[in-house]
Amino acid sequence: MAAIRSLHRATGDRLVAGVAAGLAEYFDVDVVLVRFAIVALALLGGFAVPLYVAAWLLIPEEGSEASIVERLLRHGLGDADHQRRDDGTTH
Repeated sequence: MAAIRSLHRATGDRLVAGVAAGLAEYFDVDVVLVRFAIVALALLGGFAVPLYVAAWLLIPEEGSEASIVERLLRHGLGDADHQRRDDGTTH
């Protein structure tokens, strides 16, 4: 029986946000190839930069069920857990 694969941002082999490592794991390719493709696309017109940011926001981190965007939509931007004062207390 085949295991169900899910796309996630990696926590182990990450350089920035784990997008490249997560994509490499999902497609079963070397992470260096994915990183090279991202850099090449970024240099050839910056196409990779908005895609990388979108993937960072939309792909859940390994071990998490929800992406950053899903958590923001679920809890709202004004969630007390995310708003901290300068002294470290929540308001």
